Amino acid sequence: MGMFKEFKEFAVKGNMIDIAIGVIIGSAFNKVIDVIVKDIVMPPLSILTGLVDFTSAKLILRPELMNGSTLISAEVALSYGKLFNVLIDFLIITLTVFIVVKFMNRLKNKAQDSEDKTVSTPKDIELLSDLKVLMETQNEILKKSAN
Repeated sequence: MGMFKEFKEFAVKGNMIDIAIGVIIGSAFNKVIDVIVKDIVMPPLSILTGLVDFTSAKLILRPELMNGSTLISAEVALSYGKLFNVLIDFLIITLTVFIVVKFMNRLKNKAQDSEDKTVSTPKDIELLSDLKVLMETQNEILKKSAN
């Protein structure tokens, strides 16, 4: 029964919902990146390198041997084109995530700046800022009374 209660607390606190939302957004984001890589980035790279499709790019180590229509030995090849596509996907995803995190950090820092009145400051930051001002005022009064 204790495990059910613990799971209920986990689900109610929003952790499970946050994870589900992250997975759904990540899945949709993956589809967007797939289209960007396959339909926008790869065609110009294909023109520059002379390859129409990178997924078929490979280094043949041993060609297949045929005797008429009978296969004697299969082709042995390193398919580096698929790796190239995956690396480009990875670079685009990491660049996009970096830009999003940088943007979010900028918004977060702007929201935490109590002097900036263009953005509403979170209540906890506002209270801490007020506390800081009160402490500075109190310290000034104590310094004056000590002299």
